[in-house]
Order: sequence, then structure tokens, then C-alpha cells
Amino acid sequence: MWMIAFLLILGTLLLLGELLIFTGTAVAGIMSVVSYGAASALSWHLYGWQGVGITLGIIIVISVVVAVVFLRKGMWKRLAQKSSIDSVSQTSPKDSVTVGSRGVTTTRLAPSGRIEIEGMSYEARCNDSFVDPQTDVEVVGFDNFTVLVKRLK
Repeated sequence: MWMIAFLLILGTLLLLGELLIFTGTAVAGIMSVVSYGAASALSWHLYGWQGVGITLGIIIVISVVVAVVFLRKGMWKRLAQKSSIDSVSQTSPKDSVTVGSRGVTTTRLAPSGRIEIEGMSYEARCNDSFVDPQTDVEVVGFDNFTVLVKRLK
């Protein structure tokens, strides 16, 4: 009897694990079905059809309770993370550089490289042509964290 109870509890824990932790993998769900099946087979072996009926009734009640609890309105909102991440890994060059600022390349822009503007180094890209090191450039725009430049003639 204790083995049937253990298999039912294990099946329920695996079912909860599938819903809460291992969502989308179906591994815990399949193991839950196997555990429930083993409980049913063991109850048939020990108690016959009456044991199987009771065990299947318990399995159905557990499954309905789990489904009702987790499909209730707002349950997933209570379980989901409510905070958001506002930080960034680096500051945008838009905060310290403006369009029209002038700088000098520190590496070759082919088409990307590094530039220096007012003592600060930035990732830059020149879409027009390759630019050699120590060449004067002007900021023409931004692409995320990359400064878009053109060569000064």
C-alpha cells in the first residue's frame, strides 16, 4: 500500500515539476504518467479491479485539482517574475557624443573599428570606405552602441 501512495505522490510532484519547472520539455510529464501507470498496475496486482478503480479515481482527482489550481485566472501572474531589468551593460555613446562631433580613428575602420573623441574610446563604423588609423572622422549617427562616422577630407 505504501508503494502505491509513494508512486502517486511521485507522479504528482513530477506533474507539478512539468508545470512549474520543466515546462516545454515533457520529460517530467511523461515520468508522471509512468509513475501513475506503475501505481495503477501495482494496485491491480495487489487488489484487483477495485484497487485500480480507487487508484484511477485518486489520479483523476489529483489531476483535476492541479489543473483547476494552475488554470485559475491570475495564477501564472502570481508565479511569474514581476520585476524588469532596466540596466544596460554599457552606456550608449548618444549620452556623451553628438552628431557632428569630431574625432580620430585609433584602429582601422574596415568597416568597424575604434575611434577616440575627447579622450573617450568608442566602437565605430564607416559604411562609405575603409579608414586608416589616425584619420579625422565626423559622427553622422548611431546604431545601438556603435558610432557611425564619415571620413573628413
